[in-house]
Amino acid sequence: MNIARLALAAIAGLVVEICYGFVVYGLLLSGEFAKFPALYRSAETGPGYLPLMFAGVLVAIVAASIIYAKGYEGGSGVAEGVRFGVLLGIFAAFAFANVNYGVLNMGRRLAVYTAVASFVEWMLIGVAIGAVYKPSQTPARRAAGV
Repeated sequence: MNIARLALAAIAGLVVEICYGFVVYGLLLSGEFAKFPALYRSAETGPGYLPLMFAGVLVAIVAASIIYAKGYEGGSGVAEGVRFGVLLGIFAAFAFANVNYGVLNMGRRLAVYTAVASFVEWMLIGVAIGAVYKPSQTPARRAAGV
């Protein structure tokens, strides 16, 4: 594993997450979140927590980048990133959005929206990681044409 490539892949994933999160969660779903003021911070107080949120997401994306590098099977980085991102998306949708619906007092519509949104979000993060991370050319990989 190359630390510099991992860092670049994680930064690319974070940029994708920030842009996607702003559009989807900050703009498109903000009306749905507002229907549950007991669950979600208001538009006035929420921004104060963004640094902590971004730090946590960065740690998650660094971990995802390392998992990607360890599981890289060869071939196109983008294709590998799509496969990896789909698995991340399934994990996020069912481990978080689905569980949140079961334990939080939220509506079914919002649960579906957050499941779909988190699936797409993590799929795109996986694509960004795969597009940026370039595996090292070890002798075994060079011999295999990877």
